Amino acid sequence: MPRLKQQAVGLHVRRLREQAGLSLRGLAEQTGFSPSFISQLEHGQVSPSISSMEKIAGFLGQTLGGFFAGVGDAEGGLIVRASERKAMPSSWSKGEIETLSPMRHGRRLEPLLISLEPGGRSGKHPVAHPTEEFGYVLEGTVSVTLGPDEHSLSAGDSVTILSQELRLWVNNGRAVARVLLVASR
Repeated sequence: MPRLKQQAVGLHVRRLREQAGLSLRGLAEQTGFSPSFISQLEHGQVSPSISSMEKIAGFLGQTLGGFFAGVGDAEGGLIVRASERKAMPSSWSKGEIETLSPMRHGRRLEPLLISLEPGGRSGKHPVAHPTEEFGYVLEGTVSVTLGPDEHSLSAGDSVTILSQELRLWVNNGRAVARVLLVASR
C-alpha cells in the first residue's frame, strides 16, 4: 500500500496555505500551532497527530479525506484496491489513516480506516468536527470520549458522533485497534 511521504504532505500544506494567501505565521496563529511546527510540517520533518492534521486541513478548507485527494492522485474509478489505498502514518498518534475511497470533490461520504497501536490516540485533547461521523470498531478495543463522557468500544461496536461534538479516540488495549470512520461532507 502506498504511503504518503511526509514531504508530499508538507508540500501540500504549503500549497494550500499559499493559495489561501496566508503566511506561515498566519497559519500558525489561526490554528494554534507554533510557526516552528508549521515550518517543520511543510518541510516534511515532523509526523503530526491525526487531530493536528485534521485541524490544519479543516482550517485550509479541506476535510481529511479531501486533503488526501490533494496529496495523492485522484484519478481512476471508485474502486480502491487494498494495495492502492493511500496511507498517512502519524508517529505522534502511534497510528495511521488510510483512504477507503477516492476523495474527489463532490463526494458526500468520506470513509477512512484509522489504525491505532497500543497507546495510540487521535490527539492530545478532544476536538469537534463540523460534520456528523459514524465509527465502527473492526478490531481491538478503543476508548472514545464524546463531550465529557468516555466510552469503551470493542470490535463490532459502533458510534454516531454528532456535528460539533468533542471527540477523542484512544487505544488503551494491548493490540492494534482499527476503526472504520465515515464522515459526511
